[in-house]
Amino acid sequence: MNIKKIEHIFETFLWNTRFVVVIAVIASLITAFAMFYMATIDVYYLISHLGEYTSLGGDIEAQKTLRSQTVTHIVEVVDGYLLATVLLIFALGLYELFVSKIDQAEDTDHSSVLAINSLDDLKTRLGRVILMILIVNFFEHAINMEFHNAFELLALAGGIALIGLTLYLTHAEAH
Repeated sequence: MNIKKIEHIFETFLWNTRFVVVIAVIASLITAFAMFYMATIDVYYLISHLGEYTSLGGDIEAQKTLRSQTVTHIVEVVDGYLLATVLLIFALGLYELFVSKIDQAEDTDHSSVLAINSLDDLKTRLGRVILMILIVNFFEHAINMEFHNAFELLALAGGIALIGLTLYLTHAEAH
């Protein structure tokens, strides 16, 4: 057997090892579907409990508590959908980078939304969605915060300013 034939066999083997990524693609898709399912079930329960808000009558304190819990729950739902989206983008990006371009994606007007051309492109898209998850989590914690002194309020204001700066910088980087 000559060296060229051995080299060809080895390179074919190396090239085909990229298909191991399909495991991560399938696992990410299953996890994304699970997160979409869980967030949707949370929406169902959220809507089913909204009738309690009007049944509280004039109890302002109870309505305020239920409102706070509802807003927190909505933020958790948004967080769940964002996480599911991250997993979906990750699965599609890995597939396009390592296995094959998705023909249906290239034939639609939405192809630019999920078009992944490099690992850096995938990281950038994932990073933006993860940033949104972090912002949603910050918002969730900020809703439930109780301020006991001026420093705590100043820390919240600083966090909001940093989020604004981060969004500005990520937007400036994109253009």
